[in-house]
Amino acid sequence: MFNTPSTRPQALAALREITRALSTAWDLDTTLDLIVRKTTEVMHVDSCTIYLLDPDGTTLRLRASTGLANRALGRSTLALGEGMTGFAVQSNQPVFARDAQHDPHFKWVDEAEESPFISLLAVPLDIEAKAIGAMNVQTRTPHDFSADEVALLSLIGDLAAGTLAKAQLYDKQRRQIEEMRALAQVSEVVTSPQYLDDILDVVTEMAAKMMDTAVCAIFLLNDAGTHLELRSARRDQTPYQHRPPLPATPNSVIGSVLHTGQPLYIANVQTDPRYRGQELARQEGLVSLLSVPLSVRDRVIGVFNCYSTELRQFNAEQQTLFATLANQTALAIENARLVTNTAVVREMHHRIKNNLQTVAMLMQLQLGDADRLDTRDVLQTNIHRIRSIAAVHEILSEKGFRLVDVKDVLERITQATAETMTHPGQALTIRVFGDALALPSKPATAIALVVNELVQNSLEHAFADRSADGQIEVSLGRSPDEIIIIVRDNGSGLPEQLDRGLGLEIVEALVQEDLNGRLKFNRPPQGGTEISLRLPRSLEQNP
Repeated sequence: MFNTPSTRPQALAALREITRALSTAWDLDTTLDLIVRKTTEVMHVDSCTIYLLDPDGTTLRLRASTGLANRALGRSTLALGEGMTGFAVQSNQPVFARDAQHDPHFKWVDEAEESPFISLLAVPLDIEAKAIGAMNVQTRTPHDFSADEVALLSLIGDLAAGTLAKAQLYDKQRRQIEEMRALAQVSEVVTSPQYLDDILDVVTEMAAKMMDTAVCAIFLLNDAGTHLELRSARRDQTPYQHRPPLPATPNSVIGSVLHTGQPLYIANVQTDPRYRGQELARQEGLVSLLSVPLSVRDRVIGVFNCYSTELRQFNAEQQTLFATLANQTALAIENARLVTNTAVVREMHHRIKNNLQTVAMLMQLQLGDADRLDTRDVLQTNIHRIRSIAAVHEILSEKGFRLVDVKDVLERITQATAETMTHPGQALTIRVFGDALALPSKPATAIALVVNELVQNSLEHAFADRSADGQIEVSLGRSPDEIIIIVRDNGSGLPEQLDRGLGLEIVEALVQEDLNGRLKFNRPPQGGTEISLRLPRSLEQNP
């Protein structure tokens, strides 16, 4: 310690050392670390700590220290006038005490582990009479701070304040450059032919870096307008778990953002009664939330959230940045949906064209027998075939253009067939049961046509006696290598000599050529007819 005038040269040497060191520092974190280390060294104290004023102008936040617990950095705070350090800022003068813990202004700082320290000296940090923070030094043994020591720390504080102001300006400029670069990247993504999920993953990753937050998440309104679905999330350390869809009601946090179209800030989601997932937030370690709407032409399509892991006040600049990013993201989503919809329309036209060609082929096969066919029967048969294909497209339109629930298709077409081909007074049921089977549209359409032909054939021949009651069953199952579909009836059974008419020719052609499968006719011991289709499981993977 510098206790006498004779030690003034040492003090000047210490100041020169700190000045040289500070001249090499640029970014804020490096500068803070350098100041506290050099001050601890030249003043021969056990701890040096710096608090900086938050943008709100009322909160001092612990930013650097050589003696306090690392976990308190960035988390622990003091209000202006609170504690000896806060009082030094409020009064704009040094504050010191030999026995600091009994000083009337002393306050324990949460998580800082200050108990080993006894004496404390704090000085304000200001630039042109404007406070930017404070710094203090502490010792583990009782110490009376001399006037020289107070003056030295005050001089260090003056030097530090100027250097910190320069570092803060440097950090601000660097952030602005990074923000402009990130916004440029987002703009590039907006105009690129990427699919939606790829775009959202890029945006949430950029947003987490730009906002310096732990988690950024995008929720989009579903087609029904009833729920907000989590579409992308990025966090800095552990994977952000997928959330179930959230009701898009005005009384929820993100629901209110959706309905009002206005940003919403929550200081602590772990305790705020408006936030319903408090327990989940505690498990994830999430604290402050900034939520903004994703809007396109005055229409809100979703919500963009960012969470911090400590109490955080988002200033006006940060809120404007996040809102700008949200606007860019909404444009990206709209652009991606247009690209996707265009691809879907092309795919839809392709599939419809293929299926119309199938219908034309089936009708052309009938031309050879046109002279001896009943016109009504021909039209009725073709109506059922077209309805079978239409059932596939109906499910595609309801559930997307990827996979078709074959069981659902068969239930629809067998019900329609039963309604049009059974006669009054005839008690006949058609039942579909077994495994759910999701297939691409092409094999699903072929299976629908095959089962439709087999059911029609059974209705025409197995139950020719209109007074007979009976049932037709269609079962779906799987073996390790095959998809197995069985059409079974309890009708009159197969004739000794099976006549393969046009319907069965169509069935065999579809099974062998379109489905690469096998068809087998059986005569069950209990009577009736059983026809089994065995198809390769590879159909489930084909696009």
